[in-house]
Amino acid sequence: MTVAYSVIFALSLLLPVGYFTLMRKKQSEPWLFVLFLSVCVVNLGYLLLSFSRTVEFALTANKVAYLGQVFVPLCMFMIISGLCGFKYKKWVSCTLIGAAALMFSLVLTTGHLDWYYKSVTLIEADGAAKLIKKYGFLHPVNLLYVLAFFVAMLFVIGISLRRNRGKSQKLAGLMFAVVLGNVGMWIVEKLVTWNFEFLSASYLMSEFVFFFVYWMLQDYIHLSDVPPPVIVEEKTPIIVVDSMSRAEKIQAIISALPEDTTLSTRQMDILERILDGMSRKEIAADLHISENTVKTHTGMLYKALGVSCRDEIYAKFQK
Repeated sequence: MTVAYSVIFALSLLLPVGYFTLMRKKQSEPWLFVLFLSVCVVNLGYLLLSFSRTVEFALTANKVAYLGQVFVPLCMFMIISGLCGFKYKKWVSCTLIGAAALMFSLVLTTGHLDWYYKSVTLIEADGAAKLIKKYGFLHPVNLLYVLAFFVAMLFVIGISLRRNRGKSQKLAGLMFAVVLGNVGMWIVEKLVTWNFEFLSASYLMSEFVFFFVYWMLQDYIHLSDVPPPVIVEEKTPIIVVDSMSRAEKIQAIISALPEDTTLSTRQMDILERILDGMSRKEIAADLHISENTVKTHTGMLYKALGVSCRDEIYAKFQK
């Protein structure tokens, strides 16, 4: 078991390295990095606990694991909220951080008071130390704390699934699967007695999913490498009414391109949404990128099409 905890801890250390290597600073997500650190602390606590020889050392290792554990659901909630397009005021974040700190303070009473654990016994199972705990009257607070975050995550994802479509809906569905996986593992660990803390592996898998999502969502074009585009912004909304489908409009535009000119996947994403009548802000929200990034790609799209505004794009299929 100690070997398994060592491998999981080593993998959890590699994720922050990959985060700084593959993610550009401008695109980074602070809560994702805090999640990486929290899971590292959780797995460090489990590793230390696995080779404990005294109850005192085991309790200290258990507190280290809890230090990361109380912040994991908070980080997951903030990450999922951001991916689903929710933004909170600063006082909300501060309140949630305060709740996590309060939860950890209850854990710190172990070894001094019988409020959280009535008693603990250190045993060895499968080559690793394990704490056998008898819970005190404050332990259900932790269950309510974790459950409240899971419910909040599912609520946010549910709203996102109802109001979004396309890629945003698929992303929300992926987050839904991640949360349900962690909820299932958490419930099973409470109902079944195992010698291994499977939540450590569950948290690690969740990290990989979040990392993959942010890596795939980041824009691969560095803004500093692209010359500033000249864009003529429309002062008034443009309403186009015709009988052509979006696919027909795109085909008409593509067919008018020079033979040596092609549009990138991101430019096609922007073009589709322009034809749907979306504003720059709406496009940024739908693609999970910044408005400046939308502006950059729009300028490159205009250059490829040989136009300077949306009016000229519409004119290509109105002729």
